[in-house]
Order: sequence, then structure tokens, then C-alpha cells
Amino acid sequence: MATKNPNILIFMVDQLNGTLFPDGPVDWLHTPHLKALAEQSTRFKNCYTASPLCAPGRASFMSGQLPSRTRVYDNAAEFASDIPTYAHHLRRAGYYTCLSGKMHFVGPDQLHGFEERLTTDIYPADFGWTPDYRKPGERINWWYHNMGSVKGAGVAEISNQMEYDDEVANFAEQKLYQLSRGLDERPWSLTVSFTHPHDPYVARRKYWDLYNDCKYLEPLEAAYAYENYDAHSQRIMLANDYEAFDITNDDVRRSRQAYFANITYLDNKIGQLMRVLSETRQADNTVIVFVSDHGDMIGEKGLWFKMNFLEGSSRVPLMISAPGIAPGLVEEPVSNIDITPTIADLAGVSLDEVQPWTDGMSLVPFARGEKRSAPVHMEYAAEGSYAPLVSIRQGAYKYNRCKLDPEQLFNLDDDPHETNNLAGQGTSATILQQFQALADKRWDLDLFDNQVRESQARRWVVYEALRNGDYYPWDFQPLQKASERFMRNHMDLNVLEDNQRFPRGE
Repeated sequence: MATKNPNILIFMVDQLNGTLFPDGPVDWLHTPHLKALAEQSTRFKNCYTASPLCAPGRASFMSGQLPSRTRVYDNAAEFASDIPTYAHHLRRAGYYTCLSGKMHFVGPDQLHGFEERLTTDIYPADFGWTPDYRKPGERINWWYHNMGSVKGAGVAEISNQMEYDDEVANFAEQKLYQLSRGLDERPWSLTVSFTHPHDPYVARRKYWDLYNDCKYLEPLEAAYAYENYDAHSQRIMLANDYEAFDITNDDVRRSRQAYFANITYLDNKIGQLMRVLSETRQADNTVIVFVSDHGDMIGEKGLWFKMNFLEGSSRVPLMISAPGIAPGLVEEPVSNIDITPTIADLAGVSLDEVQPWTDGMSLVPFARGEKRSAPVHMEYAAEGSYAPLVSIRQGAYKYNRCKLDPEQLFNLDDDPHETNNLAGQGTSATILQQFQALADKRWDLDLFDNQVRESQARRWVVYEALRNGDYYPWDFQPLQKASERFMRNHMDLNVLEDNQRFPRGE
């Protein structure tokens, strides 16, 4: 089926380490469908999240704005309804917009421009997961990450997350079949957002067994003694309650095996949907985007999950397959906040009205061979931090700043594992000054800190108030219109059968 504007299919996954995608998936991953997608895509070797946490990273991805602008600082900060997302931009331009799966919207607006949601979210939509800068070092046990995900790694045939992603894929498959029938002449945008390979590190046996002899179950970088970590890594370890768990080498290996297995699980789901797209003849006119919201340290340096600017946590895979753009590799750093302007560019949608207040830029010119020199920015102001952290990636360098900590500067070409902090070394003084000037121009960290604290304090009051008495949840409730499905007596059976068949006459 051809339409004037391209259809857009976005695959978002959760917590997928971008170092495993230097040019598509690394060879040893069992990912035949993602490897096939890579062959037809522009691959972005150095793509970074706007914030290494689910809700902030996703709000930034959808809006093209950093957390300091969206005010989605953490996993319980409201995503305001007046912030346009790519779903708003596309829908305004005449697209049908649909979401199957997770986007971790917090607040009463659970659509943010999507005309239809097929599933509920996997995480809560209220303010209950709000951290509190007024209590540095506090662990909120009932929702903070802990190392139980590592200690409990292993095999299961069903889990909370598997049940969710199975449903996400099944509803998305149904929707692709519905769209193929051509009953709605509009171009479409379908976002399919999975929760794997996010911990807990639990995988189905058929995927687990593929990695029994994997050579990469040991991290490349061994764990440090606690006192040898940087200040933020120490805070994250305390937030993750590392002292309460005796993590063995076997725990590490099982966690990594499950993580790799769940990448294959996702590959299977994505292959299922790509097959439907092809069999229903929609592939030739469809842009396909594959991306993650943030990464996972998966035991490198003894660190787990995300919440820092190290490569495993902040770097994400990004592949874009688009009609008229030849496959290739882009090595210059880019950001998830660039995806919304890129989608708009590919769909022929102008962002001029909001461009002064967005932070991203279209990647289409870079996919066609132009070089990028603009810096990539990241922010983090959620659990495990006591004040906002910011980061700049430009060229070979990454610069990290927090008012509580010593500065960090890494040359990723020479030091890909970020072990040699160049800040304070005389030979790097000029480079450091350049990044300091960029950070000074971009951020007022005192103002940023005050805004985060104000937001947290307001939300603590509102959440405690709303949990007193009758509680009305904001969680999305999918509407299934049974009276409009299959055959009903207000329908003509002959018309129905013809309309619901595609292709016809074969």
C-alpha cells in the first residue's frame, strides 16, 4: 500500500547498551532480524540518551528537549500536556498515530499526541516514585533498584515483563494487519515500545541456551574497591543497596547471559512485526527507527543498570531505515533528542513554530553524508544524585560536571572504558577549558538544582494528598470496543468480509 507520505514504524527497547551496537548488533549476538535491519539502515555508532533513566529519556526522545526543558527530571515527574511530541507533530500533519507498549508517561495525560494506545504502561503514572534531594542518601526500599536483579538472575518461562512484551508485540501485529487493509487513507505512525532487556535479568530457556557457551559473560572491566569509584558511582552503588548483597562471579555471568538472551527475545518480536510489514506490502513506504531509551552497565566496572554517563549506561543503539536514504555508518555523536526532528523531516513536517524551544536537530543530512560538529548534551537529576549532573559529548571527548564532584574529562578514542580522567592533567587544560565554557553557556546548575527541588517538593505534597481517601489512578486503561469487532448486526456481512481481507482477489 502506497501513501503520499511515508509510514513510520518506531521500535523502542528499554535499557539496551549501545556499545553492543558499534555498527548494528555485534556479530556474536543472536539477532538475525536486527542484523537484517542494520543492513538497510543508517547506523549511528555514537548515539546518546538525553538522560540515563526511563521517563526523562523518553520524554526527551518524544519532544526533542532536554529534561531541564521538559521538567521530566525523574521517573515520577509529570510530562506536561502542552509540550508537543512527534506524535502531535505527525497527527497535526494528517498522520494516524498509535502506541503499543511503554512510554512511562507520568501525569493524567497518557496519550501525548497518540490517537490510540493499544496497551497500558508497565510502570505507574503517578508521583509515587519521586526522589527527595532534601534527604541525601535516603533509600526508598519499595521502588529503588537493588542488586536483587543480579542475585536472582536466571531462567523463567513467564515473568511480569515477558507478559507485558508478549502483549505489546501481539497488539502491534494486529494493528499492522488492520493498517494494511487501507480503510484509513492517512499515513500512519506506529510506536512499538518494549520493556526488555531491562532488568530483572530473567530469560526464557530457548533464548538462554543460545548463550551457554558465550565468550562475553565476563565483563571487560573488573569491579573496583568501593573507595576507588568516582563520587557519583559511589552514590549509585549505595542507592542500589550493594552492601546488602554478596554478588558472585556466577551471579554476574547469569545476569549477562539473561541480558543477552533477552536481546534475542526482542529480536524475535521485532522480526515477527517486520515480517507482517513485508507480507502486507507496507515495507517499501515505511520509515523504520530502532532505538533504546538508555543503556545498562551489565556489570562493567562492577556497576549495574543505568543512572550515570558512562558509555554502557548513556550510549544507545540507533538505526534508521528510510526510503531514499542509502544505508551507512555515522560515527559523529548524536542524541535521542534528534529523533523527533528527524522523523518530522522524513515526514515533511515543519517544526519552525517550536524550533526555538527544541534542543535536537534532524539527522537526515548526516545520514546523507554531511558532518556534524554540534555537541551532544545529557542531564541527570534523579535517584542516586544529590544535585543535577550534566555531560557534553563532542568529537572524541566526554565532559561531566556536577557541583558536588570533581570534573571528569575522557578521550573516548584513546580511553573507551573511561578509566583515565584528564581533568586536572596539564596536557588537557585547553580542552578542559573549552568544555567548561560550553557547560557554562548551556547550564546554570544552581537554577537547575532549585527547579528540581521545587518540583520534588510539590509532588510529595500532591502525591500524599491524592493517596488519602478514594484514589483515582492515572494509569492508562485501554478501550476494547467489542461491539465494533468481528461481525455485529449493525454491519453488512458481505462488506465486512471484503473490507477485512488484504490482499484481495488472490
